[in-house]
Amino acid sequence: MKRIKIYLETSAISNLDQPNMQNEMADMHVLWDLIKQGEFDVVISSTVIDELIAIKDTVKRDNLLDYLAEIKYEPVFISDEIRTIANQIILNGILSAKCYEDCEHLACAITSNCDCIVSYNFKHLVNFRTIHGARAISNLHGYGNIDIMPASILIQKGE
Repeated sequence: MKRIKIYLETSAISNLDQPNMQNEMADMHVLWDLIKQGEFDVVISSTVIDELIAIKDTVKRDNLLDYLAEIKYEPVFISDEIRTIANQIILNGILSAKCYEDCEHLACAITSNCDCIVSYNFKHLVNFRTIHGARAISNLHGYGNIDIMPASILIQKGE
């Protein structure tokens, strides 16, 4: 059976060190252990790395970068194709230009043929309009369906 290919968005990685969100942090640690065991193929973009490096709390920033060193992932760098898809996300009213980095996250996951984006950004990414729009853009460009979900949904196992 094919492993699920996931794109880890910045808010998901950030929840590895988020003591004020105990449930989300616990779920991310379960997912992280599964990633380290090779249960998922992982994609992380240069946008994620840039956002992590920009964290002003140096202790948190260093902790999160240390977590990244624990896993294998496919790095994705911003290309013309990614910029084109990000701009189409804006032009189609899925997200606004104010959220350009979120558009890049979607475009990186789409062009990398990810099955899902793991995110805790409920305002911009984990909502019906964005999920529906991302699927439409993905299919328009000949990529497969893509889901957007928090770790809690991804780590659920069948009974």
